[in-house]
Parts: sequence; C-alpha cells; structure tokens
Amino acid sequence: MDEATVDKLLHEGERIDDLEVNGFRIIQNPSFFCFGMDAVLLSAFAGTKPKDRVMDLGTGTGIVPLLLLAKGKCTAADGLELQEDVVEMAGRSVLLNEVSERCRIIRGDIREIPEQFPKEGYDAVTSNPPYIAGNDGLHNDDSARNIARHEIAVTLEDVVRGAAHLLRQGGTFSMVHKPFRLPEIMELMKKYKLEPKRMQMVQPYIGKEPNMVLIEGVKGGNPFLTVLPTLVVYEEGGGYTKELLSRYGKV
Repeated sequence: MDEATVDKLLHEGERIDDLEVNGFRIIQNPSFFCFGMDAVLLSAFAGTKPKDRVMDLGTGTGIVPLLLLAKGKCTAADGLELQEDVVEMAGRSVLLNEVSERCRIIRGDIREIPEQFPKEGYDAVTSNPPYIAGNDGLHNDDSARNIARHEIAVTLEDVVRGAAHLLRQGGTFSMVHKPFRLPEIMELMKKYKLEPKRMQMVQPYIGKEPNMVLIEGVKGGNPFLTVLPTLVVYEEGGGYTKELLSRYGKV
C-alpha cells in the first residue's frame, strides 16, 4: 500500500505503530485504550493452529487478531467489539494490512453472541477482557478506557459463556486476566465446559507477586491442567528478560 493511501486511513489524533512482525502495523489513538503487553502475551500464549478460524472477544484495536495473523497462527481471525468508533478504527487497521479477506472487525455485544452467531463456528476464541469487576477500583473519566478496564458493558461470565457458544468441540479458549480472579475464572470455565488445560503466571520481577495470568481451556476436554513456568518480565536491572523478548519475537 502506497503512503498516500496510508495517509488517507489516518484520522486526526491517530498514529500508526509497527508491530514488528511480518510488516504488520496498527492504527491507534491515544485518546482510546492502546494495546499493552497483556495482548502481546495472549497472542503468543494462545495455542491456535495455522488452519484455525479464531474469534477475539472485546478486540478493541484489533491487536490480537492482527498479531495471530502476522505470526501465521491462524488462517482467519475475527474480532468482536462493542464501541462503534473503536470498531471503525480497527477496521482501518485491517485495510492497512490488506487482510480484509481473512479478518473482520464486527460490531456486537458479547452478551448477545447466541443471537448474533451460530454455535460452534470457531476453532479458537481469545479474549483480553476488562479486569475489574463492577464498580471496583478507580474509573477514568474517558468511557472507552472505562469499558476496556471495568466490567461496565460485559462481565467475565458473559465472556466465558460467549466463548463456549462460539467454540466447536475440542476448540480452545485462551484468556489473559488477573490472578486475584483465578478462582472465579476456573469456576466459570468448568461451568461452561471449557476445561482448563494450560496456565502461566506472569510476574514483573523475580520474587514479586504475579500480576497477570494466561489460561487456556478446551471445550469438552478432560481434566488435566499443565502449569507452565512463571514468565518474568524484567531483569533486576530493569531490562526485559529473554523470555519476555521471545514473546515479542525479538530473540
């Protein structure tokens, strides 16, 4: 795509960031909620296969579908997002990367998945949902940031229920969340027959409490959970660990 066409895809206040994977880029607006490390780690952790069709719930900027496609971890990746302006921006990132035939950003409500999508239409589902339940914690005044961080428009159960509806038998559901909600996560995954199979904690430094958890379940799977070694983000000196850099494809 020539630069003149690229410029036409940008709106005021937006920027284009290089994902540093096979030439993929993404349009972001700092006024919204830009993607963070959690989305990158989720895309690396998800056990999707090259032939899989994937749905990302609460996709935001579309970062997870774009990274999965860039890494060759699926053949098609859709993203479901509630906020119209965010959907429109993510759709332009799809155009920017010329993957319209393999990626759709769909406006929709996770709570209404059974009405909007047929059952068992996807091989894998991913999600980086809001971490904070209800009105807990401090709210940013910006509604887009609120929706991204707090369970205002969707609950954890809505996400798990929606994933179970979309997944075929044997399909995988991968999610990044906060460790303090792990008991609830496990309970809900089992409730909706998404048997937890892999889990990895993420901690900022050695000796510090984990602040993220990556977890993957299999629809209709048998009970057997593999706990992977904890991923440490920073060396004592402040630089990223080799393990973290490998998730970004830099080592």
